Amino acid sequence: MAAGRETSLSYIWGKQITRFFNIIRLHQAAATKNKVKGSQGQFPLTQNVTVVEGGTANLTCRVDQNDNTSLQWSNPAQQTLYFDDKKALRDNRIELVRASWHELSISVSDVSLSDEGQYTCSLFTMPVKTSKAFLTVLGVPEKPQISGFTSPVMEGERMQLTCKTSGSKPAADIRWFKNDKEIKDVKYLKEEDANRRTFTVSSTLDFRADRSDDGAVVRCRVDHESLNSTPQIAMQVLEIHYTPSVKIISSSSWPEEGQSIVLTCESKGKPLPEPVLWTKDGGELPDPERMVVNGRDLRISFLNKTDNGTYRCEATNPIGQNSTEYVLIVHDPNALAGQTGPDHALIGGIVAVVVFVTLCSIILLGRYLARHKGTYLTNEAKGAEDAPDADTAIINAEGSQVNAEEKKEYFI
Repeated sequence: MAAGRETSLSYIWGKQITRFFNIIRLHQAAATKNKVKGSQGQFPLTQNVTVVEGGTANLTCRVDQNDNTSLQWSNPAQQTLYFDDKKALRDNRIELVRASWHELSISVSDVSLSDEGQYTCSLFTMPVKTSKAFLTVLGVPEKPQISGFTSPVMEGERMQLTCKTSGSKPAADIRWFKNDKEIKDVKYLKEEDANRRTFTVSSTLDFRADRSDDGAVVRCRVDHESLNSTPQIAMQVLEIHYTPSVKIISSSSWPEEGQSIVLTCESKGKPLPEPVLWTKDGGELPDPERMVVNGRDLRISFLNKTDNGTYRCEATNPIGQNSTEYVLIVHDPNALAGQTGPDHALIGGIVAVVVFVTLCSIILLGRYLARHKGTYLTNEAKGAEDAPDADTAIINAEGSQVNAEEKKEYFI
């Protein structure tokens, strides 16, 4: 009751103050009738203001040319806030910043969504001139929450995660990330809150659980202009249970008789399968003294031909079981040594073939050149030995070419 009475008194007080200032305006209007012509160039200037809910809004009204004419700020309800430097509305959030003939600036602290609207700056010339400034109040979204996750989730099950935030104005934007990679295909829903000013926004991520998702970090990020580039984030770590995967790794690629070998059964699953089961040819290990299981390792000492066979590793967890096989073949080291002789013989045979082919090639080349032999004449023609000089010898040689037998030299 007391609060209601105080609100009523404040309202009445505001009305009375407004009437008082209206009377002052009328007197000022009468006093400034003779200044009408000189006031034609006067005009108040204002700017729209955007502020985050809970912040402080500064409203400024300026007049470049003013002949001592009063300025006034009024709220969207047309209640006078300040008339020059005189406070008219009893609201502790509203303070005077600066008052002069050229400027009237006020501040409104702890701004609420109800403060949003059109504010008016009036310059009391004849006629009165006004300028409007719209105050926009941004509603800050609440910290988002992720719902719909029940740990653990079995592999293959469908998951629906919903991220929700309320109180944003305008409506906030929600984005999903999995291990820092954005997920695009999501559902988005926007609803108006009961105050008809803010919004509740939700987004649903729908996917089928996979073992690769185990340990993945899913983030819901809320972006809004009121957050000053610092988004609000909700996080959920996924826990996926799945059947084991099994692989056998051998310590030797060529096991020989007398050696040892270690077969390691690598099993992955959630929960982790422990222990693993080793079998040989569908039954138990036949020689426990030489075949020793240590955790996931099977060690076989002093290998022999009887160890040949198929070894199976089986892993089981509460979700299911899986197995894999390894075929062991033990080799005879003596048989391997005997195989080195034929290798040398093979190399010798190849060398002999190469030498034989080379010799044949030389013989064939010689025969080819012999068939295409060349001839040339020498200066030892018949009768040339007895010639007294060289000129005579040449003449005798030329004359005897028809009937004389040429001396020939053959070359290969």
